[in-house]
This record gives sequence, structure tokens and C-alpha cells, in this order.
Amino acid sequence: MVNAFRTWLTADGGARWWSRGALALLGGLVLLTLVLGFLVNDEPASFDVRAVARERSGSGSEAPVRGAVLSSALIETIDRLLHKRGGYLTNDVLPPGVFMDNIPNWEWGVLVQSRDLAIALRNDFSRSQTQSTEDQDLIKADNHLRIDSESWLFPAAETEYGDARRALEAYLQRIADPNQPQSQFYARADNLARYLGVVEKRLGDLSQRLGASVGQVRINTDLAGESGAEQSSAAPEVVTVKTPWLELDDVFYEARGSSWALLHFLRAVEADFSGVLEKKNALISLRQIIRELEATQDIIWSPMILNGEGFGFVANHSLVMASYVSRANAAVIELRMLLERG
Repeated sequence: MVNAFRTWLTADGGARWWSRGALALLGGLVLLTLVLGFLVNDEPASFDVRAVARERSGSGSEAPVRGAVLSSALIETIDRLLHKRGGYLTNDVLPPGVFMDNIPNWEWGVLVQSRDLAIALRNDFSRSQTQSTEDQDLIKADNHLRIDSESWLFPAAETEYGDARRALEAYLQRIADPNQPQSQFYARADNLARYLGVVEKRLGDLSQRLGASVGQVRINTDLAGESGAEQSSAAPEVVTVKTPWLELDDVFYEARGSSWALLHFLRAVEADFSGVLEKKNALISLRQIIRELEATQDIIWSPMILNGEGFGFVANHSLVMASYVSRANAAVIELRMLLERG
């Protein structure tokens, strides 16, 4: 059969030339797809949130106004999500993006954190109390960010997220303008505590899914801590949780993207809420969270995400990531509780 195939490939008849050409074209397309996939499989670099805030708010060498660093960090995060090498890949319907999953999952992690912060800006940071009116630009930003991340036409996700960024830029310019006092950012302990409450739930979810890479038998604690708690239907007392093998790298890169975005947001929180954090003696606690998140961004030396068993011979990258995320989550809980104290 091998000889027959070789003869077919080397045949000089006119009936064979198109077959050889088609094979050559197919091979070239496959090679081109692999090369492009390698080139766009890239996470954007970290950035200096304070420098970005000075540039975007036009404050120059002066310290940006309260809220400018956090708002600028969100704007820059969305900008890098859209304009990193290869652009936004999640909604691609053509090669190489349609065949990729690591960077699209990284993008999803970034997007979830960006949505959470946009909601916090809309509901808490820009409002002095529950009866105050919402900022119109933040309403637009929140709504634009809610579009399906895989939508590629009518509307395209990139277009909607770009509109969200422009709405946030408009809000940033107004809070930096002393002639528009109706636009504000309120750096208060209760506002920050509410945002951290959302952050801890995101990190808790990620740490659980990362930890389930090797499969875990867990006691059902859904109703623990409250004697009168009820749920809609009965559940087993012992549950087995395991992340499917094909989703291991998906969860890993989602956690990596989520940590990348949150790392910048918390660095911005350190700048905008410095007075609150110092008064609550909570600055060191926040810096510890930042340190744990920085560890999640270390270089991955392995060509693939490994899934060794516990203390086995092969590493388990998901468990390493879960360790950093879990420690960051525990520190977030402690920081929130510290902020809520009188």
C-alpha cells in the first residue's frame, strides 16, 4: 500500500497534478495556522496602574484624583483585552482563533473581573448612598460589558467592549474635572468591603475548581452554619467533585486571567483607598493579597498544563495555582472583615 501511495503521489498524469497541489496547499495552510496560533498565544504584560492613571486622566506629574487609578486600571485592562497580540480571540470563527482555548479562557477570566468592577463602580463607588442617582456613563459601561463574550456579529463583542471603554473614559474625565462636582468617586470602607465580598466569591469558586483537578470527596456543607437554612431539593451528604480532564487547562487559564486583572485592580485600590486602608491598619493585608496574586503570573515553563496526582512524580499546575488563589481568597476575607469593623 505504501508503494502504491508513493506511485500515486509521483504520477505525472494530468489527473494527479491537482491532487498534489491540493495536498501542498493544505499542508501550507496547516503550517500557517500553527505559526499564527503560536504567535497570538500570548498574554499581555503587566502595567503600572499609577502611571496609566496619570496619562489617562491628564494629571501629569500631579497625583490623580480619587478614583482615577481604579477607573484607569479598568480602562487599560479592557484595552489590553481587545488589543493584545492577536486581538480578542474568544469570538473568532476562523483559524487560528477558532482552534484555540487557552487565551480565550484567559480572556474570560479578565472579562469576569472587569464586569464585577464595572458593577461596583456603578452601584457603590460612584454613589454616596442608596438613594443617590446612578452615573449614566457607568450604566452604559456596565450594559456594554454584559454582551455575550462569543458574539461575533450584530453586535460584535469587541465593538461593545470598546463602547464600554469609551463610557468609562468619559466618567474618568468628569471625575477629574473640578468643574463637574456632580461626578464623584467615593473611597469609603463600606464601598470597598462590598466589592471585596464579590471578589472573595470569585476566588473561592476558582480555588474549588482548580483543587478538583485530581478529584475530591467532600462533605456537603451547603447548609452549614445556620440552623434554619433550607434548600430547594435534597442533596447527598458526601459529594465527589472532579474537573473533567479536557477542562483542566481551561480552568487554569481562566484563573490566570482573573488573577491578572484582579492584581491590577487591587494595586489601584491601594492608591485610591490609601487613606481608608491606613486608618483601618489594613494596608499590609492588601499588599499580602497582591503578593499572592503576583505569584499566579509566574512564567509557565511546561509546554502544557500538567495534572499529576497529589504528591505524585509529575507536577499538578492546577493545585499550585489553587494554593495561591486560596491564600489570596483567605486574605481577602480577612481584609473585608477588617474594613467592616467600626
